[in-house]
Amino acid sequence: MNHTLTALPNIRVGHWTHLEAKTGCTVILLPKGGAVMSAEVRGGAPGTRETPLLAPDKAVEKVHALLLTGGSAFGLAATTGVTQYLEEQNEGVLTPGGRIPIVPSAVIFDLAHGNPKIRPSATEGYIACQNASSQPIPNGLIGAGTGAMVGKLLGFAHAEPGGLGNALIQVGEARVAAMVIANPTGDIVNPNGEVIAGTRKPDGTRLTEPERLEILTAGQNRFLEHTNTTLIAIGTDAKLSKLECNILAQAAQMGLARGTRPSHTPHDGDTSFVFSCGDIPTPPLIALVAAVQNVVHHALLNAIT
Repeated sequence: MNHTLTALPNIRVGHWTHLEAKTGCTVILLPKGGAVMSAEVRGGAPGTRETPLLAPDKAVEKVHALLLTGGSAFGLAATTGVTQYLEEQNEGVLTPGGRIPIVPSAVIFDLAHGNPKIRPSATEGYIACQNASSQPIPNGLIGAGTGAMVGKLLGFAHAEPGGLGNALIQVGEARVAAMVIANPTGDIVNPNGEVIAGTRKPDGTRLTEPERLEILTAGQNRFLEHTNTTLIAIGTDAKLSKLECNILAQAAQMGLARGTRPSHTPHDGDTSFVFSCGDIPTPPLIALVAAVQNVVHHALLNAIT
């Protein structure tokens, strides 16, 4: 059974993956004509494109694709390949100068443990679009999650692989699906608070909460600045307004906080996107908020396990 974003109507997802260089990108192609989307950007070091357009008070209502990518700031170049692909499909906002595809994008930093000279560009963004399908999305080291790492409080040498994770929850007649690219400064914990991935001390054991705070207090981790981010993409077939998508994007950040110790640090650039691609009657918004928080935590755990 498909428990990923591609279970939603007319959603296709494609990846470009470079295992040797430890980087990649993932594109979510939205239904013909686009989908309503909003976003929430938190943490101190985000890397994004077109996110201001997603604020509820901005005029652009429909988005045509979403790109999540490695390569840090360089990886934003992959967005050009996605817009080129969509232009060839005659997709985008109609203007006197032709159709302009709206493609928000966000990056993670994955340059420290692979080959930093190989990163997604326009070519790789286009390839990801060509690879897009409605098949279930794998978890793990694929696409934008290929070079993700978690638990970098003692540096990259003591961190563990992150990855791409998926989950889906039913809310009445509606479905809420999440994709998470796990690449935080902090450790990943399960619902019992147990660390399942993250920083390893030199002897191989995990950090305790007091040890984690001691490291942060010592202030010896300045090299971590701008090198972390967890990205979240959530889709639902419930019919939502842009404002409702924005409220759920905020809720998604709370789901991330459930599973990350610590979360939303000055060294992270956590960004959540929520889109509506169906016409299922909207469940109570409070139920969707609860579902989003749960599905993000599940997807975060699936990225690791």
